[in-house]
Amino acid sequence: MKLAIVGVGKLGLALLEGVTARGVMPAAEIGLLDANAPRAQEIAARTGARVLSPAELGRAERILISLQPRVFPEAAEWLAQENAGYISTMAGVNVTALSRRLGTKRVVRVMPNLAATIGLSQTAITGPREATDAGDLAFARTLFGAVGDTYDLPEHLFNTFTGMSASGPAYAAVVAEALADGGVRMGLPRPLANELAAKLLVATGELLQRRAHPGLLKDEVASPGGTTIAGLAALEAAGVRGGLIEAVVQATRRGNELGRDQD
Repeated sequence: MKLAIVGVGKLGLALLEGVTARGVMPAAEIGLLDANAPRAQEIAARTGARVLSPAELGRAERILISLQPRVFPEAAEWLAQENAGYISTMAGVNVTALSRRLGTKRVVRVMPNLAATIGLSQTAITGPREATDAGDLAFARTLFGAVGDTYDLPEHLFNTFTGMSASGPAYAAVVAEALADGGVRMGLPRPLANELAAKLLVATGELLQRRAHPGLLKDEVASPGGTTIAGLAALEAAGVRGGLIEAVVQATRRGNELGRDQD
């Protein structure tokens, strides 16, 4: 068995579907272990993967841990297997904590975001030399490359990446919701306002990738004395820019706190 996925939530399922759909590995070489046994059985029946028990984890060459950080200290007692490599998506749990609790330095820390469910994730990846030598780091790049883009990142920047990119879809969703609310307040039907806000964010993302800096796009839209500059002035007065910056700061700090809980 090439891979065992422990925790088949949104991310675990997205990864399973991504790697099988893109031919990275067949579903028959992937095992599933989840506290919700009926869900694991349903996913296995639908995809062709296998359902595992904790006692069968030792059959896997590598184990993907997609659990809540708070349950990891207890789960590590049965997760630890001889001769297995590990890939963790747990926020705040650093390589040192993973190595100590799992009893191996063959650990890779990754941080994707919800866009993995549609193949558009941004995933940060890091690991020690032992993980590189054993091929675990390259394996993780291949796995998460099946659901989006991957970035090799020094571990000291991981919680910042989490606070910006992994948490970012929630921030963008709040922006979309607020824009739609503004449209409704000024008379647009709610379904149309929601659709416009969603498509606006998608199109803006495409435009931003073609500009050297977000400020250039803003300046292209904001003509002198026009409607956009009036709206931008309102955003500055409301502290929207500062609020988004502070969201990243606070999410990063929370990631640091989660890491200290593992010490």
